[in-house]
Amino acid sequence: MASLPPYIPRPPIAPPAPHTHMSPVAPTHDQVPVLYTIVVFAVVIFAFWNIPGARTLINPLKLFTIGWHELCHISLAILTGGSVMKVCIDPDMGGATIVAGGHPPTILAAGYIGSTIFGGLFIMAGFDTLVSKIMSFVLGVGLIAPLALVRNKLTILLTLVYEGLLIGFWFIDHAQALRWYCLFVGVMNVLYVVWDIADDKYFRKANDSDATQWSLLYPRIGAHVWATMWIIFEIAVLTGFVLVGIAAFKRTPDEMYAEAAQFLPT
Repeated sequence: MASLPPYIPRPPIAPPAPHTHMSPVAPTHDQVPVLYTIVVFAVVIFAFWNIPGARTLINPLKLFTIGWHELCHISLAILTGGSVMKVCIDPDMGGATIVAGGHPPTILAAGYIGSTIFGGLFIMAGFDTLVSKIMSFVLGVGLIAPLALVRNKLTILLTLVYEGLLIGFWFIDHAQALRWYCLFVGVMNVLYVVWDIADDKYFRKANDSDATQWSLLYPRIGAHVWATMWIIFEIAVLTGFVLVGIAAFKRTPDEMYAEAAQFLPT
């Protein structure tokens, strides 16, 4: 009987490599904390905006937020041929822009749309140190500008404190701290309609919210319906900016530091 050929062991076959492709909008390990922080900041801002006494502590950021909102109204009033008769920017009474002429729906829409897009840019800064450095200059000027209309000494002092924090954050963890400052400001601006309506509901402020103004412009639709539509709009835009931030800034802290170090290193 013929002998069998000697057995030659085959080398093990490596299992197929796992599919490691990551969706561009899937957050990395370093980006996940930003998402949780957005939610935390929204809760904190709502509390500070509505708790008597605590409201005063964020007056400089409220003035910054309200001031930009009113600037959007002013810009579209001028662009649509209107004239600005009076402007009010107050952390307690809210903001108001009295306009003669122009196109009312466009002027009114400019406030919430402008606040939402502006806030979205700051949200993106929360994902990247270099972007937060650039946006910090916008914030620095924006905090100081409303002081031209402010006479309250405590608000002036608090504004200087917030400016000091802004400068100091440049030197904390290689300016990484600026990301969280910008993220806080971004949430405050992008969800401005929520704070605006809360002021109407809880504090009966002298200057009505834009949602109330929409109901006056189109009486068939109640203020609560307008408020709901604008909140949905802001959440949609917020989601969009978050997804863009996730997709555009997939960097580790070390990579962000190396990139940001090329622009005014600290």
